[in-house]
Amino acid sequence: MASASEIAIERDRADIRKRWLLSAPALFLIFIASTGPLFIVLVYSFLAPGNYGDVKWEFSTDAWVGVVLQRDIFDGTISLADAHLQIFLRSVKLSLATTVLTLAFGFPTAYFIATRPQKTQAFWLFLITIPFWTNLLIRTYAIQEVIRNEGIVNNVLLWLGLIDSPIQILYTDLAIAIGMVYVYLPLMVLPLYASMEKIDFRLVEAGYDLYATRFQVLRRIILPLVKPGVVAGSILVFIPSLGAYVTPRVLGGGRNLMFGNLIELQFGQGRNWPLGAALSLTLMVLVMIALLFYVRNFARAERRNG
Repeated sequence: MASASEIAIERDRADIRKRWLLSAPALFLIFIASTGPLFIVLVYSFLAPGNYGDVKWEFSTDAWVGVVLQRDIFDGTISLADAHLQIFLRSVKLSLATTVLTLAFGFPTAYFIATRPQKTQAFWLFLITIPFWTNLLIRTYAIQEVIRNEGIVNNVLLWLGLIDSPIQILYTDLAIAIGMVYVYLPLMVLPLYASMEKIDFRLVEAGYDLYATRFQVLRRIILPLVKPGVVAGSILVFIPSLGAYVTPRVLGGGRNLMFGNLIELQFGQGRNWPLGAALSLTLMVLVMIALLFYVRNFARAERRNG
């Protein structure tokens, strides 16, 4: 005769099997929807480009070689694909700049919201989430109207007499950085607020009572407590910034390309789908490496401090 513990264990196993069966259809659809397109892209990256787009069903590794190398059309010599590397470096540089700037603007914003009375915090969070109600393209064009030569920024500077002629901001890396900071700022503020909301501010008061300066309180009390929010916000900003397409396309004017624009160019005007597929997978691998770097460093720091 089975004991009570064995009956309980069997009941738990039956409950787990039932939950897996109930969630199996949804998990199957998610698996197909996520891995199916990736599998198609992977297959295309090992094929030859068609004459007018599409692909030829011939096995080829030229696309993967073309990610970092290029062949001269006249003498056939192979050299480094400088254009791809420059675009990649620009993407990393602008993504890092966007992450740092959103952190610089988002941290005091989140701190301000977290220190407001409980009944007004929902209102401030509502204001932060309003941009998500508007299409990304519309928001990008709004920024374009602000920073163009006849836009608000230049008109104000001219009116104040600080400049004699409009400053060329649009179609530069600075314009792309401004646009991406505006677009991704809420993704930094919300995780920071979620971490700051849990802070026991009596610890901050205790720091002041022990004659700590504002900077010491920030460095030794607040920052360690909100570090999970900083890491989460940095991931949420850096990863989509690395593959941004709309904002660099509109504010960069097609000259200051980022990695997402390079991929679109191969599927469009370049008519080299295998190279576009290889670049897409390369971007995905780079994003995974960046994500693992963030997570591993954060976990290592937590073990060291814990």
